[in-house]
Amino acid sequence: MGRPYADKMKKRKRANEKYDREEENVEEVEKEEEKIEEAEKEEGVSVDLEGIPLAPSEKNDRNKNGVIFILEKASLEAGKVGKDYKLLNSDDHSDFLRKKGKNPADYRPDIAHQALLMILDSPLNKAGRLRAVYVRTELGVLIEVKPFVRIPRTFKRFAGIMLQLLQKLSISAVGKREKLLRVIKNPVTQYLPVNSRKIGLSYSSEKLVKIRDYVAASSNDMDHVFVVGAMAHGKIDVDYIDDFIAAFYQWDFSSIRAYSWNLDC
Repeated sequence: MGRPYADKMKKRKRANEKYDREEENVEEVEKEEEKIEEAEKEEGVSVDLEGIPLAPSEKNDRNKNGVIFILEKASLEAGKVGKDYKLLNSDDHSDFLRKKGKNPADYRPDIAHQALLMILDSPLNKAGRLRAVYVRTELGVLIEVKPFVRIPRTFKRFAGIMLQLLQKLSISAVGKREKLLRVIKNPVTQYLPVNSRKIGLSYSSEKLVKIRDYVAASSNDMDHVFVVGAMAHGKIDVDYIDDFIAAFYQWDFSSIRAYSWNLDC
C-alpha cells in the first residue's frame, strides 16, 4: 500500500525547512566573517597576513628590573599538506602526521599561541617591564617576539602568521619596516642580560615556592628570565638555567600577574 499523499507532503516540507535553516546558518557565518574582516581593516590588520599591528604599551624603563620569557620546545613546524604548506597541528593534520610516522599529540602550536597571548596581555607588559620574549621550537628554530606586538587572537590567523614567519624569517609591522617577529641565531643566551637569573618552571621540581616571595628575595637590579615549556608533554632540558622552581600558580601563566604585582605595576 502506498504512503498517503499528505504524509509525503509533510516529509517534503520538513526537508525543505531543514535546508532553509542550513542555508540561513551558512549566511550567518558568512556575514560574521565579513564583519570580522571589515573590523580588521578598520583596525589596520592586513587580511592577507602581510604584517601585524603594534599594540600600545609604555616604553621599557631600563632603570627598573624587568623580565624575559623563553618558551622552549614549542611545536611550530611547517609541512606541505597536499599542494600547500601548513602549520602542522593535531586537530587538522592528524592523518597526515600518522602517514609520516609522527605522533599527532606532539603537534600543539596552540600552546605557544595561548602562552604568547597571556604574556603580551599581562599587566607586566602593559607597565613596560617586559624586556623580550623568545620562542625556541622543537626543531631548534629561535624566534624573537617584540613586547609591543599584537598577536592574532584566533588560532587560524596565528597559524598563518607563524607559517609566514618560518618561510620569510621575519614579520614586519603594518606599513612599517620594523620587524616585530623574526628568526634569529642560536643560542638564546647571547641575547640575555649579563646580570640576570634564569629560572625554569617545572611541575617536577621539588622546590615549591610562592612566586611573589621568590622574586622579592632576589636583587632589585637583576632581571629575571623565566623559561617555560610550550610542549604538550615532557620537560625542559636546557643547560643555561640557574634554578628550577614549581610555583603555586603552576601553570596557567597566573605567575605573570603575581610577578607584576610584586613590581608594583
